[in-house]
Amino acid sequence: MAVPSAFAGPKLENIFLGNASHNGVVFCKPRKAVFPRNSTSLRCEQQQLQTTNDNVIVDNSTKTPSSSSLSALQQLKSSAADRYTKERSSIVVIGLSIHTTPVEMREKLAIPEAEWPRAISELCSLNHIEEAAVLSTCNRMEIYVVALSQHRGVKEVTEWMSKTSGVPASDLCEHRFLLYNNDATQHIFEVSAGLDSLVLGEGQILAQVKQVVKVGQGVVGFGRNISGLFKHAITVGKRVRSELNIASGAVSVSSAAVELALMKLPKTSHSTARMLLIGAGKMGKLVIKHLAAKGCTKMVVVNRSEERVTAIREELHGIEIIYKPLTDMLAAAAEADVIFTSTASETPLFLKEHVADLPPVGSDVGSVRLFVDISVPRNVGSCIKELETARVYNVDDLKEVVSANKEDRLRKAKEAQTIIAEESKQFAAWRDSLETVPTIKKLRAYAERIRLAELDKCLSRMGDDVTKKTKKAADDLSRGIVNKLLHGPMQHLRCDGSDSRTLTETLENMHALNRMFSLEAEISVLEQKVRAKVEQNQK
Repeated sequence: MAVPSAFAGPKLENIFLGNASHNGVVFCKPRKAVFPRNSTSLRCEQQQLQTTNDNVIVDNSTKTPSSSSLSALQQLKSSAADRYTKERSSIVVIGLSIHTTPVEMREKLAIPEAEWPRAISELCSLNHIEEAAVLSTCNRMEIYVVALSQHRGVKEVTEWMSKTSGVPASDLCEHRFLLYNNDATQHIFEVSAGLDSLVLGEGQILAQVKQVVKVGQGVVGFGRNISGLFKHAITVGKRVRSELNIASGAVSVSSAAVELALMKLPKTSHSTARMLLIGAGKMGKLVIKHLAAKGCTKMVVVNRSEERVTAIREELHGIEIIYKPLTDMLAAAAEADVIFTSTASETPLFLKEHVADLPPVGSDVGSVRLFVDISVPRNVGSCIKELETARVYNVDDLKEVVSANKEDRLRKAKEAQTIIAEESKQFAAWRDSLETVPTIKKLRAYAERIRLAELDKCLSRMGDDVTKKTKKAADDLSRGIVNKLLHGPMQHLRCDGSDSRTLTETLENMHALNRMFSLEAEISVLEQKVRAKVEQNQK
């Protein structure tokens, strides 16, 4: 069956005319890798030429193409160039991380965990997005989607990110990275394994990936492909850590924050410097633990409630933890040499005018008060850097800490890549096993059309006085015959992807059935999904 021109015309014309105008030129900007890969190829961010036709769906109701264009268009409609009838949906990641994007932009893009279900719902309401997930941490903001069209899906998600964050789309395109299918899979596996983190093997990111799955359970739009991807990523993260012991000597961002502070302090003051922590959440608790591990025996903690501080105090024996309410924050800061901030506040807690009025610190700590801000959005205003008596460090400055043990980091990263390559192959096989689903649906639909047509002919020949019982008997008979005939082919179209030989045979069977019953000429499942989305959004 030919693709209906009312639906396919606009998108295909745009593809044809756009490609004819620009010769398919794509700019490619190398993505800065934290660790080397086994592959010598660079994964790239594809940036389309900024033109009026770039990824724009043209409304042909107001434009009349020339006859030559129409002729070429008709050929294109029936050719393999129609991406909707020849391509399956793609896994795409649109990301902005600490490696590509300044903290000022990331904090605007950050989505609180409580808002992830809403974000998934909004993303999946876009015309070319079928499934979605959000991974938003202090170091990264990444949107994972199953796109029915790569280019249009990326365009829609980018526009959504711009609309929700207030960041211009042009700025997002400058800093984002785009990864598709196998590269997207490899990326989330590396993220989960801690290879894309500032601190190699840090455990917090694996917990955050787990949280994506936990929050996504039951959310419409967190579908089979995306949930399968993240669940497999969790498996990869666990395997890399257990087999390579990659987390030894490398912990969370909180640990890096403590190490950075100690790097900036004179060594003689490590045990005597006055430590203050603002916020006693998960990150704050880790800071306290790492300070204790480094020999700090006394610290002040400012928090909204005392309960969390009391719980931490009971857990860490031999450490003097003094609680102060949030109203005493500035007074506590006046008596501190090093101030760590880790709160969910969306506005800065410390500005230039606050810090300028604080009394100076002693020469034993370098005569400079240190602010280590590990919050996104930031808790400490960058304007404080203008003061000679204070230094401010945020998550972007933690790169200094990572420079230690570089040789060991690279060795473990290389070993981890072997595991990731193996797991990526398994995930790809699982996705390939899903490729037969459209063929199964189209074969059943094809058989059902024939059954209904022949049943209608049979009943019409039997006259108008056919009883309901007879009609039901004929209907049941036809269904039974079709089901028995389809049983064999359906069995040979199903596999779990775990056996490469079986998978290969299944895909061969799928292609054979497509040829025998001309199923590839049917309207593709992708096109049906896009049409349904467009119609739903127009209501």
